[in-house]
Parts: sequence; structure tokens; C-alpha cells
Amino acid sequence: MLDSTLTSRTRKLTTLAVGVVAGAVVVGGGIAAADAAAPKTDRQITNMTDEVAKIKAYYGDTVDAKGEHWASPDSNYANQVRGIESQAKKYLAQRVKHDHSGKKAIVLDVDDTSLSTYNYELETTFVYSPAGNAQYIATKTMPAVFGMNDLATWAEQQGYTVFYITGRPEEQRTPTAANLAAVGFPAADSSHLFMKNKTSPAPYLPCGANCTVTEYKSGTRAHIESLGYDIVGNFGDQNSDLAGGHADKGFKLPNPMYYLP
Repeated sequence: MLDSTLTSRTRKLTTLAVGVVAGAVVVGGGIAAADAAAPKTDRQITNMTDEVAKIKAYYGDTVDAKGEHWASPDSNYANQVRGIESQAKKYLAQRVKHDHSGKKAIVLDVDDTSLSTYNYELETTFVYSPAGNAQYIATKTMPAVFGMNDLATWAEQQGYTVFYITGRPEEQRTPTAANLAAVGFPAADSSHLFMKNKTSPAPYLPCGANCTVTEYKSGTRAHIESLGYDIVGNFGDQNSDLAGGHADKGFKLPNPMYYLP
């Protein structure tokens, strides 16, 4: 989950989080906790050039004629994502087969769960700026994370309602919905796409405009439940996408590029 315009977020290239911060604990591609003590020697610091090269190799970096970077469908990243999707599909199919009560839903994060920000990260050398990110989202179409559009479409065909919860700001609703539609995701209209609104926060969020990622995401899932839905599967690339309950099962997608607490 890039959820890139959450200005309060701590956003770190995993290289820095693992190498510069001593004592970091890595959980599923994110940092669960970190000791803020400074490294005592350079040997405790991962070389950034080497680590970025590892990220590019993991994604199977390819560069097109315009100089844009794309992940390869044959990459280790794509293979890992497919394995998670296979597990999720089996679980969702089993729930449909054995549980016929109520309205079932799945929830998808957007950045690096539904849409891949890999090219954006390479273009910006992993340095985020609100203005630059907004311009990128307004002018470019991010590709679907491998297979997630197919999984979401399949789930909808099985009777699941597909919701999206993203930390992108309300001002980016139009390009976000258009991007999701362009790469084959189910409809992301105003009833199904929830976005961060700091000017007029949703009344069901007690934290208002100052929610953490977990508070915002779990509070929005609680709202979806209040509408009569059982959130059978919750998908995200950050642990903060999945924390806080209000979903039967969480599925963590890989993302070694940044961390959102």
C-alpha cells in the first residue's frame, strides 16, 4: 500500500529501515518495530545501491523505450503474489460453498495491492513528494498488481462485493477510479471506493482527520460491516492495512519498497 498522500506517514525505503535503523524487526516485508539507536559502525548499514539492485532483481526490472520501469510477470515478486492469490481464491471459494448467509465482501488496498507503484518508485528513486505523486497519479496509468484484477473480478462473480480502502486523498478519486477500471478491476464508484478526506473526515471515524493508517482502515472496515457485510477477505501490502480487526482473514502482499506504520 503506497497510500502515498498520507502526509503523516513514515515512509522508508526498506533498505534504510533495515540497514540504517539498528535492531529492526521485519514482518512480511514491513518493519514491525525498530530501535532508533544510531549504528555504531558502517558494517551495520546496508549499502543502498546494493539493496536497490536486489529490489530490481526481485521485481524482474524491465525498461521500455520511454525509460519506464516494469515488473516482469516471470519475476520472483510475481510468483510470490500468485501463490498468495491462489491461497486466497481457495479460501474465498470455500466460504462461498459452505456459508450461504449474509452479504459477503472483500476489501482491497489500492497502492501495491491493486495497482503497482513500481515504476513510480524507480522514477523518484524511492523519494516521495505529495505534489509529484499527485501529478503521476493524474497523468499515468499504473498496472494492476499481477493477477489481483482477475482475483477481484472472480470474487465479484462468486457473489462478493468488492470494496477499496485507500489512503489516497479524496482529491484523487477520479484518476484512481479510472485507473482501477482501465486495468480490469470491478467498479470503484463512490459506494465502493473509500478515500482519505482530511477536510471532511467520515463521521464514523472517531479519530477524524488524525487517524493512523490502522485506525482509518479498520474504522472504515467497521463501517462496511455496519452496512450488513461480512468482510471475508482483507488484502493489503502493509501490516497496517490488515491490523485492527473487522475482517475474517487478512492476506499480506509483498512490498519491499516502503513501510507504513
